Amino acid sequence: MTTAPQTAPADALPSELVQRLLALATAGAAPSVEVFAPATGAKIADLPQSDTADIEHAFVTARRAQREWAKVPVRERVAVLRRFHDLVLAEQDVILDIVQTETGKSRVHAFDEVGDVAVNARYYAAQAQRLLAPRSPRGVLPVLTRVEVRHRPKGVVAVISPWNYPLALAVSDALPALAAGNAVLARPDNQTALTALWAIDAAERAGLPKGLWQAVLGRGSVIGGEIIARADYVDYTGSSRTGRTIARQAGERLIGCSLELGGKNPMLVLADADVSAAAKIAVRACFASAGQLCESIERIYVHDSVYERFVTEFAQHTRELALGSARDYSYEIGSLTFQRQIDTVTAHVEDAVAKGATVLAGGRARPDLGPYFYEPTILADVRDGMTVYREETFGPVVSVYRVASDEEAVEQANDSAYGLNASVWSRDTGRARQIAARVEAGSVNVNEGFIAAWGSVAAPSGGLGISGGGRRHGPEGLRKYIDTQTIAVQRALPIAPLPGMSEAMWAKTMTLYFGVMKALRQQ
Repeated sequence: MTTAPQTAPADALPSELVQRLLALATAGAAPSVEVFAPATGAKIADLPQSDTADIEHAFVTARRAQREWAKVPVRERVAVLRRFHDLVLAEQDVILDIVQTETGKSRVHAFDEVGDVAVNARYYAAQAQRLLAPRSPRGVLPVLTRVEVRHRPKGVVAVISPWNYPLALAVSDALPALAAGNAVLARPDNQTALTALWAIDAAERAGLPKGLWQAVLGRGSVIGGEIIARADYVDYTGSSRTGRTIARQAGERLIGCSLELGGKNPMLVLADADVSAAAKIAVRACFASAGQLCESIERIYVHDSVYERFVTEFAQHTRELALGSARDYSYEIGSLTFQRQIDTVTAHVEDAVAKGATVLAGGRARPDLGPYFYEPTILADVRDGMTVYREETFGPVVSVYRVASDEEAVEQANDSAYGLNASVWSRDTGRARQIAARVEAGSVNVNEGFIAAWGSVAAPSGGLGISGGGRRHGPEGLRKYIDTQTIAVQRALPIAPLPGMSEAMWAKTMTLYFGVMKALRQQ
């Protein structure tokens, strides 16, 4: 493992910027909390916190703004998304500095978030008018029954986002909600609140009405219940444990929710895979954002015939990764974000090694670089009974397994309660697609790790099993934020027996009609 030639550790964010962004939050009644930069330990801000009165005020403001926003034509709403897209790209250096400071991740992986927001803004700006347009399906009696289906925004959508991808997950779920005519109430993690607040500021500068996109601050365990008690829809990304709580709370109120939760994602390297390509891409698939990514690969199943070559090349690429903390592109791997993350990583690796696992690369913390640095780690000889075998690590640790056949690879990949993302490698893409269809995951990438599916924002993304429910991206990522209303107009004749017609004759007539419609292949 190498250390990047280090410039001076990243300085604190400009105080004027921090204070301007904090002023956008509806917070301050509760005691503030200190937030520190993971990579350096330097203080970022005294972060104001929201209490119940703050949350109530934010919802009242958002509802008032939403009623006016819903009247705005869709073409004008999406014009804001287009301008926001341009601002994110033009001002990327500012937001990259904020993301790096708050998370500790490398600039390489921080830029992934800029790209994610840009493609989502562009997609929904291009597609929202079509997706939200009224439609006229066939009525029960063609010609005589005219039907129109219209779309109504939910109201105020709560977006409860995590710390690991603070720009992508706070913003890319909010954009379609706004395009659909909703207001958004954001509850970013305390650690990464400035990132979300920067996005709100940029959106308002792009023309979004003030008050429409609100932010409250505080720990989810403290204010989450108050948010869900007032929201019209909840979008949550985070742990499976918290997801269950949110689903229960939303269910009690009979409101919808979308949940993207944890993952223990598998990669399958088949006998005919391009081993060198697989070994190279596996590095990014496993260690992006120091492994703090729900979509990242934590398990790799390699066919016996190519196992030794794959493991040798993968371990070599991993050892060559540079770790660092500067705000530039001089290194690939940054810091973990919290003490609890490095504690989990350390515990998983130590437990595995104590029970017989072999460390092929990494395997140690790097306090010489910063408090939460840990080397990207590859483990072999992992077996059931080791913590890392089934539990999500959410850090820079991956286990490699030798398999004898495609059947064994699929069986092992599916031996998990999670089902978020997967990867299949083969030179025969037709065969790989067949294998992919058998893997129990919401997204499966062929000859890629996670970016191919995740970045294809016209297609839905989400999990199976305890990896969650609901989808982001694609038409589903917008339509979850709307309710539908059907308006049916009956003309000339009622849907009832004609004058003088008995109920028995009406039943026979309608039976004949149903048969004719089936013969004509009409709905």
